[in-house]
Amino acid sequence: MAVRCKFKCIEVSKRVGWGENKVLYAATMTPVTCDSEENKKFFAATPAGKFEVSTVVVDLFEIGKEYYIDISPA
Repeated sequence: MAVRCKFKCIEVSKRVGWGENKVLYAATMTPVTCDSEENKKFFAATPAGKFEVSTVVVDLFEIGKEYYIDISPA
């Protein structure tokens, strides 16, 4: 069974990564709340939480932008 979440990026930071001269870009996200009717529906199903992801790709996530996060068994 798959689950779709909707989160808003609240922070993007740079961290030291693996290996020489590697940088990780970390994004922190929280569930959407009530900015739209769709967000109200997502908030009713996911009222709390935090999602953090790191990547070596620059500018993959933007503060203030909303993202769908799909979770399914591997």
